[in-house]
Amino acid sequence: MILSIESSCDDSSIAITDIETLELVYHKKISQELQHSVYGGVVPELAARLHIEALPKILEECVEYFPKLKAIAVTSAPGLSVTLMEGVTMAKALSLSLDIPLISVNHLKGHIYSLFIEKEEVLPMTILLVSGGHTQIIEANSLNDMNLIASTMDDSFGESFDKVSKMLGLGYPGGPVVQEYALKGDENRFELPVPLRQSPNIEFSYSGLKNAVRMRIEKCVCEDGNIQIQDKYDICASFQKTAVAHIMQKTKKLFKQKAPKNFAIVGGASANIHLRTQIEELCQKNGTALYLSQLKYCSDNAAMIGRVAVEQYKMNDFINVDEIDIQSRLKGF
Repeated sequence: MILSIESSCDDSSIAITDIETLELVYHKKISQELQHSVYGGVVPELAARLHIEALPKILEECVEYFPKLKAIAVTSAPGLSVTLMEGVTMAKALSLSLDIPLISVNHLKGHIYSLFIEKEEVLPMTILLVSGGHTQIIEANSLNDMNLIASTMDDSFGESFDKVSKMLGLGYPGGPVVQEYALKGDENRFELPVPLRQSPNIEFSYSGLKNAVRMRIEKCVCEDGNIQIQDKYDICASFQKTAVAHIMQKTKKLFKQKAPKNFAIVGGASANIHLRTQIEELCQKNGTALYLSQLKYCSDNAAMIGRVAVEQYKMNDFINVDEIDIQSRLKGF
């Protein structure tokens, strides 16, 4: 079995995966959403301290599996450096004390392999990765042959939801709450600019849309400094419609060039139902097979890291404990 650790941001998670059967033998995640919601977003130093508390507690439940472990896997990039370090430090200590190899896993590959938890991989595949830190289209031919087709020029899809939620005082994380408010709103009430509408390039940008929402919010503020609840519903609905329209416009350009045989959406923001529905319609229209992660595996988790690690283990893709590299959240493949 392989024990995997995930601490790239604000989720402390450990999993144990059977190498031969791909069975997820153990999986636990402790979220820090409540602690960070006070600040409207993740505070890196606080996240690191909470990992120090949570990871050892989870690890205690895994001791019985130690004799069966063949390797330790850990997310090493991309992510917040101070939080990545907590997971890497634990992984190095376990590797040394148990005298078993260490596997360094790319977090974005983890999201891709969330599609294959307890399943055999299906590649090649074109993948839309949407999360709090990334908005990318990736051509995945194999584990070690992945090409970046398109990415965001500034803010990500998931990050824009968090920012809109914060501007409206709705809390963190923004994705679920904005989606919930949007269900009660009129998506056609406020006309917001679809980013890069006239650009022929397949790339993403959310900073302009975020600013347009900010200006719309300012116009809705009442004399008492508050915003009517229906205005909040309508802003969320109009924003979500436009944010998804941007992704769909660029994805349709890609499909027009050549419709992929297999397509998937992964990442925390892939749980957005409005986005999923439109992607499903696009794939059905083009005869493309659509793959989706289970909702419980869309956000950061150690199960996806363990699934990547199984493939790396079979390739003897190990790393020396002194060579593992912590990379910032701006790094990709």
